[in-house]
This record gives sequence, structure tokens and C-alpha cells, in this order.
Amino acid sequence: MRIHIHTLGCKVNQFESQAMETLFTAHGHEVTADETGLDAVVVNTCAVTGEAGRKSRQAVRHLAERNPGAVIAVCGCWSQADGEDARALADVVYGSGDRAGFVAAVERALEARQSVFAVDSAFARRDFERLPAGSAEGRTRALLKIEDGCVNFCAYCIIPYTRGRVRSLEPDACAAEAEKLAAEGYREIVLTGIEIASYGADLPGKPTLADAVEAIAQAAPVCRVRLGSLEPRVVTEEFCQRLAALPNLCPHFHLSLQSGCDATLARMRRKYDTARFYASVELLRRFFPNCGLTADLITGFPGETGEEFAETLAFIEKCAFSSMHVFPYSVRPGTAAAELEQLPRAVKEARARAAAAVAASMKADFLARQVGLVLPVLFEREKAPGLWSGHTGNYCEVLARGESLHNTVANVQIADVSGGALWGNVLL
Repeated sequence: MRIHIHTLGCKVNQFESQAMETLFTAHGHEVTADETGLDAVVVNTCAVTGEAGRKSRQAVRHLAERNPGAVIAVCGCWSQADGEDARALADVVYGSGDRAGFVAAVERALEARQSVFAVDSAFARRDFERLPAGSAEGRTRALLKIEDGCVNFCAYCIIPYTRGRVRSLEPDACAAEAEKLAAEGYREIVLTGIEIASYGADLPGKPTLADAVEAIAQAAPVCRVRLGSLEPRVVTEEFCQRLAALPNLCPHFHLSLQSGCDATLARMRRKYDTARFYASVELLRRFFPNCGLTADLITGFPGETGEEFAETLAFIEKCAFSSMHVFPYSVRPGTAAAELEQLPRAVKEARARAAAAVAASMKADFLARQVGLVLPVLFEREKAPGLWSGHTGNYCEVLARGESLHNTVANVQIADVSGGALWGNVLL
């Protein structure tokens, strides 16, 4: 059977889609990038914002229209939160858990046209679902999901309700997965989860994220290890000391910021203020000189005044991020923030453009500081004959010329910046 998997949202969804691809392939099915001529369509959905939910519905309708007669199967956070809406569009509806069960349900639907609705209660989940890491096709960089769930309950976020409580993969199991990925030829492992800063809170002895990172880095010494998004409170002196001792840890840290104004952070129900956030920034720069620091930012959150937004702009400039993801606030029904008085869409979008302009300037400054340095680069793909693209440990894209560089780490002398990327020469 020919199956296409369409993925929206975060790296956790990407990991779970790759796991489903592996499961389908192991059962003899063909998973294809083609969007037509399919026996089944799988849409792995996102619900982090109202806009993400709209895009999820749109993707389901679009692929169903292009594949009349195909089994339409939906899973992920949007179908977890809005199951009845998903039921109206799909033959098979699961939520954000039990990917193996979902694959089996899609197979039953293919064989017998049997509709299935199996959205569980996310908060009833107690165990971490183990899924195969890596891709059936194989890639340079592997995702490794080490944690699921979140109990922060930020005012704008539906994800605790769609993912449930924190569940973690034990450190020894993390190490075993990393060793397996290294043996399969991957040269970078990206650690992901819904809220990896809470890693281990559910496990006996309460191991920490640093314990998991150490186990993974030591089990796969030939692989670079890159962290996913971090809640800033996890960044302590001990955390930095332990990670700085790992030679294969990528010096790139993505911190969840959302606002640079304390009043707005309080309305968001974030559990830190700008002083605590900046302390994390200073610690990371002290222990990891020239590290890449990236962040997310929401503009136009309910109640955000012009003065508060100005505070945010000043704060992000103070942090001097190497790159940022900037989003205008999007109402997500079912969250506390959805009940608040909303700012006009034009205001939210204008503030997003202003913040993105500051972010672009900071990125340009960071890239300019890399010129003249020699940086290790993992090359991932050939963009043109003899022209290869890869990333540094601090997550700058690098272009360089060479032969057969795919999936190799090479030292590159950075010579220039152009088109938002670094250009350099491979040192032999």
C-alpha cells in the first residue's frame, strides 16, 4: 500500500512521523513523498496555536481531495484536542499517543474500510511510549525523543492538555538508542521532547536532563549531540559545568523566551522573569564562548501595551540572540489567554515584523563574528554540483565546495557571509 505522511508542528511530531514511517515500512508498505495516487493519507497534526489547528484541518481536506477513495487518518495534538472535528474529516482518528496502535488501525482501515475513533485521555497516560528512532530512509541528523508531556500550563498553551503529564525515557534506554543511531551512521543526534527541562521528574531517583545528556553523549562519542528547546530555569551553573565537559555537545541552546517584559511574562503564566532568563544567557556564554543562542518570541499577547513591547525589543537586543522565531499571538481556544481581550491582528503582526527586523540584525551580527574562525561543520546535502551545505555546532548554515562531503564533519575556515549563510573553505 502507498502511504503519505504529512507532518505539522514541532520536532516531537517529526520524530513520531519518522517512527510511523519506520513501522509502516517494516510492515511492507511504501511510504512516499508523493501526495497523489495514495492508498492512505496520514496527517500528524499540531494544535499549539489556533493557526496551527487551521493548517491541520486545511492539510486534511487538501490531501483528501487529491486522493479520493484513500483512507484518511489523523493523529497528533489537534485531533487530541478537537477529536470530533477530526472525526468529521477522517476515517481513522487517534490523538497524540499510541503511534503503534494508530499504525495498526490504519492497516485495518486499508484492509476492511473500518473507521476507528480512539482518542484517549492524555492525563491517563503513565508510561513513555517507546518508538524506533531514526528514519527508514536514513539521514545525517537523527531526532531522539527522550521526554513527553508538560505540566507548566502557560496561559496561551493547549499542549499540557493534549500531551498529558511528564513521561521520560530512562537514561540507560536513552544511551542504548544513541548507540544504535551512531551504529546506523548518523553523525548528529537532536534531543527532543515536549518539555525536556522536566526530564526525569517521573522516573525513580529523578535523574535530570544533564544525566540523560551525559549518557547519550558518552554512548555515541562519534555523534554530535544537540539539545532541543530549553526552559531557562534548567540552566544552572552545575548544568553548564557538566555539559561543558562533553566534547561532542553542540554549543547551541534554544531558550523558550516568549516575551522580554516581566508584566507580559506574568500574564502568560511563565515561571521566570527577565532577570532569571538573562542569568541563563550569561551562564551559557560563560561556559560556551561563541555559542549559538536562539529563542521563540510571541508578539501581541493579550494586554501587551506599546511600552511593554518596547521593553521586549530592548531585552532581545540585550540578549543578542543568534537567531529567533517570532510569531504574532494566535488565539488557541481552550486556553486561559483565549478568554482575555485580544489586540487587533494588525497590531500583533506589526509588532512581529518589528521584532523580526531586530532578530535579523542580531543574526547578521552573529554571522559576521564567525568570519575568520575555523569551525567544524557537519555536511548534510549537496545544494549544487560540488557545493555542500551543513551546519556548525552553534547552528550556522555553512556552504563550501568539495567532493563527497555528505555526512562528514570537517573543519572549515569561514571566509564570508552571504544570503544568511556562512561561506568557507574546507581544511584538509
